[in-house]
Amino acid sequence: MKNFTDLDMYLFGQATHYDIYKKMGAHIAEADGVTGVFFDVWAPHASAVAVIGEFNGWNETSHMMERLPGSDIGVYELFVPEAQPGQLYKYLIYTEDGKKLYKADPYASYAELRPGTASRIAPVSSFKWSDDDWMKKRSRQKAFWEQPVAIYEVHPGSWKKHPTGDEDGFYTYREFAESLAEYVVEMGYTHVELMGISEYPFDGSWGYQVTGYYAPTSRYGTPDDFMYLIDHLHRKGIGVILDWVPAHFPRDAHGLADFDGRPLYEYADPRKGEHPDWGTKIFDFGKSEVKNFLIGSALQWVERYHIDGLRVDAVASMLYLNYGKQDGQWVPNQYGGIENLEAVEFFRHLNTLIRGRNPGVVMIAEESTAWPKVTGDVENGGLNFSYKWNMGWMHDFLDYMKLDPYFRKDNHNKMTFAMSYNEFERYILVLSHDEVVHLKCSMLNKMPGLEGDKYKNLKVGYAFMMGHPGKKLLFMGQDFAQAQEWSEARELDWYLLENPNHKGVSEFVKALLHLYRKYPAMYQQDVSWAGFEWINANDNYRSIFSFVRKAKNGKNSLLFVCNFTPMAYDDYRVGVISDKKHKLVLNSELEKFGGTEKKRKATYTPEKSECDGRKYSIAYPLAPYGVAVFVF
Repeated sequence: MKNFTDLDMYLFGQATHYDIYKKMGAHIAEADGVTGVFFDVWAPHASAVAVIGEFNGWNETSHMMERLPGSDIGVYELFVPEAQPGQLYKYLIYTEDGKKLYKADPYASYAELRPGTASRIAPVSSFKWSDDDWMKKRSRQKAFWEQPVAIYEVHPGSWKKHPTGDEDGFYTYREFAESLAEYVVEMGYTHVELMGISEYPFDGSWGYQVTGYYAPTSRYGTPDDFMYLIDHLHRKGIGVILDWVPAHFPRDAHGLADFDGRPLYEYADPRKGEHPDWGTKIFDFGKSEVKNFLIGSALQWVERYHIDGLRVDAVASMLYLNYGKQDGQWVPNQYGGIENLEAVEFFRHLNTLIRGRNPGVVMIAEESTAWPKVTGDVENGGLNFSYKWNMGWMHDFLDYMKLDPYFRKDNHNKMTFAMSYNEFERYILVLSHDEVVHLKCSMLNKMPGLEGDKYKNLKVGYAFMMGHPGKKLLFMGQDFAQAQEWSEARELDWYLLENPNHKGVSEFVKALLHLYRKYPAMYQQDVSWAGFEWINANDNYRSIFSFVRKAKNGKNSLLFVCNFTPMAYDDYRVGVISDKKHKLVLNSELEKFGGTEKKRKATYTPEKSECDGRKYSIAYPLAPYGVAVFVF
């Protein structure tokens, strides 16, 4: 009896074996009435392969695998009756030049806790999903870009830590589920984005140098425990996005690099197969079996673990053959260009497949260049991602926010420029973990001024971000003005919430998030000028921005006024597009936000007084770094 059949072999060779994770790796099964484990591994250049582990005392000759006949693809297989769930194992690869390589299973669904590097035979899952309502609702979702998306990016190992216990202090997936869901619901986020889930050996890589593309890291528990996390978040109405890293992989001896003694998962030519800056290997997107490996990984997270979206890391490094390379370090494509045509085809295949098989699931590109049509349809030459991170907006926004307010008037266009290209893609505005590490300072300490002004700057910046077209992402800690840079080695400084300034920022972000979810004007028409109108985009001397967000039905539009200087205006007048009464729904000067006011006049009636090129206007006392949001 074979586990990996001729049909499996054919599909694998075509990059269309979409359930490959059910065949490759270690799987408990019954053969000829005997229960054991099937082991299957792809190693075409090996002279021989053995499976070694706790079931045979790591004996290197007792369990030699059979190279399956009928194909030159090079799949090895062995059924081991004595193997048991939970036991550790590796593949021993005998290379063509007589060396022995001890490799973890590329398709393992469970791994040994680092610093160990072995794979672990996963038990048959006994988990019972209870998120049917969520999954049905997701599959029926139309026009996902018209839905609210406010993402909380979180690294599980450093969100919170136990004060006692093992040296890592990690919350388990199950403990994390309870605490995280409570926090996310209270704050008003719609989704979480989880960093560092695919198994990886080095904590300091934050999960971006992956060795286990099919295994949720054992740092926090078992695969069933990870399922519990997703299931619990879904039952609380929270979507889950996973960081996924098909751009590169590390050189670790137990990993994918030179897997069978020769380049296998990576391009053989080091000018195509290596990232000089990162010291990592690049997947060979020209090989069907490599593409199938990655596509199967993506499908597994979505279909086995009910993940709602994948944020694909470092997309630009995959699209450009010369990314991070000097002359002589890269090879042009067949037309002499810099585009990796094989990676382009891979993305089109991947995104069309994932989104086609799983309606409602989103694919998100972290793409930092002006590559056209990242979120465009394949039929029109696009890559078919659902969303693209707006890195241009992020850089302009931070450059502006770091300036002394006196100099902001000369950089006004940094805050308006993103609207000039907003309709080209479906964007997510991001302030991610990358912006608060490596001496870049925390969000709070990027802000200019004395301590009090830093918090006010941060609040007006967040208000502008939440009002601006595009979905939203904040990294953990940013929403309460974490003072230190982030480190994976310690938990967030939650004690800061006892400080009124930090608590004020937290309450203000919470108010923004709940406002965002309450009013469709803030998210329904993100990719169209029909959903946004500048009132005054050119008030650079005072560094004040005013704009309106609109819903499709024309009801409950929102007027934003954001003051980016410490100047107060007792009767600031702003033009309005309607003579309807304007109700104040957000005032940054309230005491609960760290301001000095208990309450403010609630309703403002437009006067027939021209301002900002409008017939009607309202006057409002605008505080230093003040934010006012009106609904009309």
